[in-house]
Amino acid sequence: MSRYWSAVVHSLRPYVPGEQPAMASVVKLNANENPYGPSPRVAAAISAEAGEALRLYPDPGAVHLRDALAKRHGVDREQIFVGNGSDEVLAHSFQALLRHDAPLLFPDITYSFYPSYCRLYGVDYREVSLDGAMRVRVADYRQSCGAIILPNPNAPTGIALRRAEVEALVAEHQDQVVVIDEAYVDFGGESAVPLVRSYPNLLVIQTFSKSHSLAGLRVGFAIGQRALIEALERVNDSFNSFPLDRLALVGAVAALEDQTWFEHNRHRIIASRQRLAAALLELGFEVLPSVANFLFVRHPGRSGAKLAADLRSRAIIVRHFAGDRIGNFLRISIGTDADNDRLIEALRLLVQ
Repeated sequence: MSRYWSAVVHSLRPYVPGEQPAMASVVKLNANENPYGPSPRVAAAISAEAGEALRLYPDPGAVHLRDALAKRHGVDREQIFVGNGSDEVLAHSFQALLRHDAPLLFPDITYSFYPSYCRLYGVDYREVSLDGAMRVRVADYRQSCGAIILPNPNAPTGIALRRAEVEALVAEHQDQVVVIDEAYVDFGGESAVPLVRSYPNLLVIQTFSKSHSLAGLRVGFAIGQRALIEALERVNDSFNSFPLDRLALVGAVAALEDQTWFEHNRHRIIASRQRLAAALLELGFEVLPSVANFLFVRHPGRSGAKLAADLRSRAIIVRHFAGDRIGNFLRISIGTDADNDRLIEALRLLVQ
């Protein structure tokens, strides 16, 4: 009963994740999951670990995983923090680095977990409007603030800033932390990780959920200079000193070690995105220029909510968001070419 709730619970409006439908033979294009499985090395590593060792706690320092990430990104182990999915890493960042007297800045159309974290942790925030083309303008962030967080590419639009634009933003706010959330960067964006060496106020967060096909394992990480990483560690070690289990640790390392599998699948998704975007344009949709594993689209003559409902009746699930500026948009995850073809055939019947 709500009378037992603490005051903070009454003020929360929790984030709503993409639906995990129970219907059979569904084309699931609503949660930005990778349509292809992880490297076979992942299952082999997990199987080898799933024995007697499970009676022991995992390595709280995630040393092997951090070493593998350090090698991949050209940084030191001590510049890496790992957590239970990038959402947990983000949560720790809000608590450790983004709560200040001045407001936190982020886009008005962006990852909807950000305002949820602000309410949970008591972070004052100000939304900065995207321009008419749904783009982030760095110049709009030249204002007083306590910190800044941006997804790059942005979600749900899929539009990215170039690394030079990110550097300009970070350089202009050297007294504030700037967090760049790169959940989708591997599908065509430019990572800000190379900037970490030069900017002590920059934290870059990535995930294994999308490009490594490991949404089910929940592995995320942050890269930054030591002072920022230590802040995350202090929060984490006051919350949960064993954030990643043994299976997640070995699975993530195995995924990193199979670079051939990673490159093959991400290029397949990029090619499928381009093919799907062209087909949607032919059907009269406006398609934003995405470099993520999803498209953000709308049809000038159709309601987004109605299209989403009509697709659902055909066992095709896409994501629809309510909102004044985006109410007619659909966010469509990139599926296999067969999934995408089924979507296009359904939309052809619905919009023509």
